Amino acid sequence: MSHEPGQQPPAPRSESPEERADRNLVELLQELRVVQTGVQILFAFLLGLAFTSRFPQLDAFQRTAYVVTLLLTVVTSAVLATPVALHRGLFHRGVKPRIVALSARHAQIGLALLTLALNGAVLLLMDVVLGRTAAIVITTVTTAIFASLWFLLPWTVRRR
Repeated sequence: MSHEPGQQPPAPRSESPEERADRNLVELLQELRVVQTGVQILFAFLLGLAFTSRFPQLDAFQRTAYVVTLLLTVVTSAVLATPVALHRGLFHRGVKPRIVALSARHAQIGLALLTLALNGAVLLLMDVVLGRTAAIVITTVTTAIFASLWFLLPWTVRRR
């Protein structure tokens, strides 16, 4: 475990492997509840978008961006809900550490997919509002922000 310079490392928890797996799963499922709400809001927004009066005016690029973003959102939702299905399907089977490991991996994959879905929505909206060049520039910046905060930052902290 890493700690801040000049500070004592945290004392190890006195918990059994089973207790650790229980705690880790509860923490992970709570994190996923928060993220899943955002995915549901994005999905609802995208569904409603198709029924607006301006939707038929989208060009081929915008329609493709819409369809890809909508499908990414659906897949993201499925991937982020997989830990719940794993827990339900394997409950009381004595494989909680495996459930935690698989769930953590699905959470990472889900965050990567969510990054793509959110930035797909940014690309589509910015293309409609500001034009293609601005949309590509802005989406590149927002994608870099997500990559930095969600992936690079944890990786950097983990390496220390």
